[in-house]
Amino acid sequence: MERADEKDTNKELSLEEAFSIVEQAVCKLESSEITLEESFQVYEQGMKLLKQCDAMIDRVEKKVQVIQENGECHEF
Repeated sequence: MERADEKDTNKELSLEEAFSIVEQAVCKLESSEITLEESFQVYEQGMKLLKQCDAMIDRVEKKVQVIQENGECHEF
């Protein structure tokens, strides 16, 4: 059964959505009411999301352009 905070893996999350889910995972891991097995699953999901976030940030950084005063565009 899929939990409400788990998104469809085929849909790319926005950076904000991914960070929100990671934040929820951290809260779960800090909870004393989580089993060891659940904590491994939550940790694994969080690490996958962080990897996706890193890839999204890399793509954005590559797209950033610096526009100089003369109107020329240069890759950042």
